[in-house]
Amino acid sequence: SGPDRGRRLEHQQRAYELQLIGGLQGMAWWTVYGLVGVGLLHRFNPTFRKQTWAIKAFLVTSSSIFGLVIGADDYLLKYESAQRDAENAIRREARNALASKGIIATETEIRRWRAQRQA
Repeated sequence: SGPDRGRRLEHQQRAYELQLIGGLQGMAWWTVYGLVGVGLLHRFNPTFRKQTWAIKAFLVTSSSIFGLVIGADDYLLKYESAQRDAENAIRREARNALASKGIIATETEIRRWRAQRQA
């Protein structure tokens, strides 16, 4: 359980870092989109021009928060998918190696195979 715990903590830290990067990038892009959208509406729509600055700031802030959430989620989903693919490849290799020895690939046997491989 010790090596697994360390590996899990490393994955959690990496996921946090990726979420932070993705969130900040998404927020930056969507803030620009919000500013451009509000600017264009202000320039070309007389009804929107009459709205208060608070409403316009709310729209820009909303687009920023949207970008933050979507960017962080996108980075995290890509990371989880890559982790899942790597884990599935290792498990497939373990099942094949154990099957060639005539051993049924239970979770315990896969864990043993992985420990022997890392040693």
